[in-house]
This record gives sequence, C-alpha cells and structure tokens, in this order.
Amino acid sequence: MAALTLSGTALAEIPAAAASKPKGHDVSSHQKNVDWQSSRAKGARFVYVKATESHTYRNPYFGQQYSGSRNAGLVRGAYHFALPNKSSGKTQAAFFVRNGGAWRSDGWTLPPALDIEYNPYGRQKCYGLSKAKMVAWIQSFSNEVKRLTGRRPVIYTTTHWWNTCTGTSRAFASNHALWIARYNSSTAGSMPAGWQFWTFWQYDNAGSLPGDQNLFNGSMTQLRKFARGQ
Repeated sequence: MAALTLSGTALAEIPAAAASKPKGHDVSSHQKNVDWQSSRAKGARFVYVKATESHTYRNPYFGQQYSGSRNAGLVRGAYHFALPNKSSGKTQAAFFVRNGGAWRSDGWTLPPALDIEYNPYGRQKCYGLSKAKMVAWIQSFSNEVKRLTGRRPVIYTTTHWWNTCTGTSRAFASNHALWIARYNSSTAGSMPAGWQFWTFWQYDNAGSLPGDQNLFNGSMTQLRKFARGQ
C-alpha cells in the first residue's frame, strides 16, 4: 500500500489550518444530487461515495455522485457500509464490487473502502459477533475485494470500535490503509491497534463540503500515487 509509506505523524494543527493536506469529503444518499463544481471550488480534491450496504442496498444517487465527482476533477472512490450480522464478508464484498466498488489504476480511483463501525440499527454494537468472528469477517471481506479488484480495502473505523469489537487485532495494519473517524479534536488521536498513522481522517460530520469532512495525510502527488496503487 502506498499509504503505508506516508509520514506517520498526526496533524500538529487543527484540521482547518492543515492547508498542505488535500481536503475531501464523503457522501451517501443523504446528500442526494451533489453540486460537484461547487465542492471543487470550495477546496475538495477527493471524495468517497457510499455504494452499498449489507448485500441488498445500493445508493440510488451513486451514479451522479461517483461520475459527477470525477467529471469535476476529484479523485474518487467507493465505500461499503458493513453489516456483519446479515451475511458473510465474502458475500458483501462481492455485492459491493459488482455495484460500484471496482478499482482501476488510473490515478482517479481510490481503493475500495470498508466502513465498519458501531451498529446503527440495534444494541449489539459489535453485531453479535465475537472478537474472533469479527476479525474473520473483515478478513473474508478483504480477501474477496483483493481477489476481485487487486487492492486491499481501506478500513474506515474508530479506535474505540476497533479495539472493542476486534479485541485490538493487529492483523490488518500492515497492508490496509486506515481511514479514522474522530471529531472535535485538533489531532486524530490514538490509532486502532497495529496502525501507526492514518491515511484519511474524517474530522467532522459537517462543514463547508457536503457530507463528512476529511483530510488525506500527504500531498496531492501522494494522493494520486495512492490512487494508482504505487
């Protein structure tokens, strides 16, 4: 992973002052049809677009968001919202790749991303899976994405969820880029077990760009290299 060669230092300043790091956002059906030229004008350089959830849901705005962002000059990628209690990692990965989660080394396509976090639909925040079964589910998803696309997925999570629900697993840090979520802070804070640094940081759920606000931990040149798989 190209991202694993990037600087391991967290931001020393507040996110809004991190002028040298490319700014981006992530969107889903909540944002509907996005004005991508406006996003670009406001400083967006990359975006992740929700493609799928579980093995049945497809974002009805995916085409406008994914193609529209590319046409506006943004580096873009697709993400999948995991529901590990609904079906296997392999099943959800295959559904994701069939419905927008593909990748190609064109410098404009970010690697597929797995959004795995607290269950928004029930009290079982780890989806009723044991720590070992959660690690196995993530590995199954990752293996299928790698088989189908040639890339390991970026993993989006929080430090607390990861350490709670995977039992501080270090099985993924060496070959999966980290997209960490942490709000209301001048730094991304402590990393999930195994990771020494973040590649993407979702630092707020609202701001000047539609959807969630993100930074890339590197230069624009490094972002393009990461997209190409270099």
